[in-house]
Amino acid sequence: MTRRYFGTDGIRGTVGLPPITADFCLRLAHSVGRVLKRTEARPTVLIGKDTRISGYMLESALESGFNSAGVDVVLLGPLPTPGVAYLTRAQRAALGVVISASHNPFDDNGIKFFSAQGAKLPDAWEQEVEAVLATEPVWAESAALGKSRRLEDAAGRYIEFCKSTFANNLTLKGMRIVVDAAHGAAYQIAPKVFHELGAEVISIGCAPDGLNINKGVGATHPQALVDAVKAHRADLGVALDGDADRLQLVDAQGRLFNGDELLYLMVDDRLRRGEAVPGVVGTLMTNMAVEVALKARGVPLVRAKVGDRYVLEELEKNQWILGGEGSGHLLALDKHSTGDGLISALQVLQTVVRSGQTLAQLLQDVTLFPQTLINVRLQPGQDWKSNARLADATRAVQTELGETGRVLIRASGTEPLLRVMVEARDAAQAKACAQRIASTLSDPSEP
Repeated sequence: MTRRYFGTDGIRGTVGLPPITADFCLRLAHSVGRVLKRTEARPTVLIGKDTRISGYMLESALESGFNSAGVDVVLLGPLPTPGVAYLTRAQRAALGVVISASHNPFDDNGIKFFSAQGAKLPDAWEQEVEAVLATEPVWAESAALGKSRRLEDAAGRYIEFCKSTFANNLTLKGMRIVVDAAHGAAYQIAPKVFHELGAEVISIGCAPDGLNINKGVGATHPQALVDAVKAHRADLGVALDGDADRLQLVDAQGRLFNGDELLYLMVDDRLRRGEAVPGVVGTLMTNMAVEVALKARGVPLVRAKVGDRYVLEELEKNQWILGGEGSGHLLALDKHSTGDGLISALQVLQTVVRSGQTLAQLLQDVTLFPQTLINVRLQPGQDWKSNARLADATRAVQTELGETGRVLIRASGTEPLLRVMVEARDAAQAKACAQRIASTLSDPSEP
């Protein structure tokens, strides 16, 4: 069954346009409530949100929808996505609901769900919800309607959880850290976590007004963090996105470290402490330099499809712990059930504190391979998979690169584009090879 509303990470779109409207969210929550009641007589769901102005409207609609199906609601207020996942598990709730469009601008919003275990829900559950959505509502009788309450100390509980993942014998005292919360869900929480672990904290991107989430700040706009780290002569900078599930770090020199490098550091810390790391999961886009560096230390890397849910699926299949994406979605499944920007930052900072080295020193043996990405616009009905010239050019480039580079060709999931990516130790070679492949199709344009 094809899903009509759910995408790779819940339901997302522009506010005021279907499906991100108050009436749809009421029907969605009602339908989800009916699905929950198939296995539990009186379910409780938790609802958290980021700082978008539309969150008030969507929160009210979801609350009413759940209540109308006989489901109790606990309102968490502004809270990072991984915070909702944690509290869902800690509170033994039936479901966690997050109102957020992550790193998108304020006029987008979305709804995503976590299971009672704080994990993303499978496609089959989403299909079940969509099947109920297609039917007429079945309102609960007055005596069976759900109730709502607010969990006043939700943020405090999550702060303590984040701190509990940082080694008890370590401290951040003596470190000056710039924290950029993207005017998003962690605007109050992130500065407190680092401050309470001993750091001197300088906050930017921590003054939301409902309209400025992700605007020129945060993990997707790291230049603001780079500038602030230099201006305040800080030791490190931490940037989160709007719902705080992804991370970027900046060192004292203003160098930006992406998710691939931070994933390597999380592995490095465990290996230094003598812990076994049987394997790591990256994605098709994970930089080859990280794969080579991990292999040299006896740690295999398996590549999943792009998307943190696919990284998680591969980790669970292999029964491994560590994985992530270059975008900064990082997973440490012995610390949390989902990707968490704050907890990932603390895992990396542990490495810095324990080793007494800077991020650059810790990564001196990992030099990222240059990547060239070219988007080629596809014509309607164009079958690129059967293009013999494309296939021949791809094989020739891969033969030329050997084990010192790789080729990745994949269709965009949202646009009529074919993405041609070539990675090589030499930037000029990567660019030339990518252009050679792209030229076998029409209308190439670098992003």
